[in-house]
Parts: sequence; C-alpha cells; structure tokens
Amino acid sequence: MSEQCTPSACSTCGSNCASRQAPNDFMAHLAKGSSVKHVYAVMSGKGGVGKSLVTSLLASAFSKKGNRVAVLDADVTGPSIPRAFAIDKNDLYLSESGLMVPPVSRGGVHVLSSNLLLQHEDDPVLWRGSLIASAIKQFYSESLWDDIDYMFVDMPPGTGDVPLTVFQSLPVEGIIMVTSPQDLVSMIVGKAVNMARKMNIPVLGIVENMSYVVCPDCGRHINVFGESHIEDVAASYGLSVLAKLPIDPEISAAVDDGLVETLNTSCMDKAVAAIEAIDSFTKDCFKAPEE
Repeated sequence: MSEQCTPSACSTCGSNCASRQAPNDFMAHLAKGSSVKHVYAVMSGKGGVGKSLVTSLLASAFSKKGNRVAVLDADVTGPSIPRAFAIDKNDLYLSESGLMVPPVSRGGVHVLSSNLLLQHEDDPVLWRGSLIASAIKQFYSESLWDDIDYMFVDMPPGTGDVPLTVFQSLPVEGIIMVTSPQDLVSMIVGKAVNMARKMNIPVLGIVENMSYVVCPDCGRHINVFGESHIEDVAASYGLSVLAKLPIDPEISAAVDDGLVETLNTSCMDKAVAAIEAIDSFTKDCFKAPEE
C-alpha cells in the first residue's frame, strides 16, 4: 500500500499493490517425489477442432527431442488421449504411498486421463462441473509425475468451469490455441484468447486444424471449408499462426490405432519453437547474475 493510500480509495485506485492482491488459494501442489518443470495448455473456444491431436503431436515432438513429457487429459467428459497413445485402464496403478502412477506410452509419454479410471472406455462421466474440476486438481497433485520436463494439458472446449480451474490451479506458462477454418472462427478464437488474457496467461499462437486436403492426383491444396482467414484473425489478436494441419485419413487412422507417436511431427516445429522461446526467456530472466 502506498503512502497516499486510504482504505476508502481502493475502489477507484488503479495501482496493483500488494494490498489489492488476494492470496492464491486455488493453486494445486505436486505430491512429494513429483517434479514438473513446465506446463502448457492446448485450448479452443469450441469442440471438435482437434485439441487432442495437437496435444498429442506436441507431446510426441518434445519427447522425440529427448524430453520427459506428460499429457494431463483435462477433457474429463470427452477423453481421447489414452486411445491416441494406446494406453488403457490396466496400465494405471498406485504407488506404495497411494499416488496414481501415470502410464507411459511406447514413445515415453506419461499419460493420465479419466478414461483410465473407468470400467469401460465408453462409460459416460456423469459428473457436475465442481467434481470435474476437483478431479483435475487431483490428477495433478495426487499423481507421481516422475521428473517431467514438459506437461501438456488437453483442455475441454469452451471457457467454463474446467478451463478456469486449470488456469487457477495449475502453473500454466502458455497456451496453444486450436481452431478450424470456418468463418465462425474469429468469434470463437476471440472468446478463448480474451479468457487467457484475463487470466494473465500468454497465448503463444494458433494452430489451424482441418485446414485443407491434399489432392492425391495433383498435390493441390483444396480448402474444403472455403478460404481460410486465420492469418487475419491471428493478426487481429497479435498472434502468429504456428501450424496448418491437413485433413488426412492417415492421421485419423494413426490416432485411432494408438500410433500417434509414429506421425511426422515436423508440422509442429513453429509451435515447438514458440514454447522453447518462452522457456529460454524465463531462464534468462531468472538465472543468477554472472560474477
């Protein structure tokens, strides 16, 4: 509180001094023995645009670079991450201390999802928002995350309870936004970007999924949903387009067969670079001064 401050003036004061900042009571804490260095979320304002695909490709890309990587599937009512990585409920077990031990995929990615807790993978999760939010905090704080360099959180669609819980409870350093090429994209992207900014979490850029189809005969890119305006939309929010992913039956088949890690992840190079740039900036800001 500054010397000129009075309690009655707080409502009109624009200062962000310590007396105006509420304690962060929502933050979840890792269990003893767990370590997660960086957390990034993959988000969209609507469903069905490919968040899980982008999450899986990012996780695979970072794992192939020699990092220890995890995916926390926060889409509790519509989880698809375990299928993409060929993991099922029989792969999940508890440690001696009672912590969940996330299963590890063939490519070395640690995965935790609500589908690993169900008797059958097609059982519905009939939980209210508060219970879903609580479960996500438990996934983070009551699991044994073994020396994870990068954790990617596959978010549910929209800007409701669960995204709010993730942003308030997990130390998310940045967000990758996913969208599709329809004209509706501007409004949808805007909602998600504005939520992220209200939560003071940087949006690193946009990935456009289902951007085009490659003609098998001539190789021409066909815009199935019409001409994309993603570059203009991204520019209007001061963002970069990090990738444009095609509609490709081979991608769908790989995800359905649990072989997402076998896909070529070079399409995500700009997204990977954007995340690594944030990490480099953070290290430079907080490294000890040279003697």
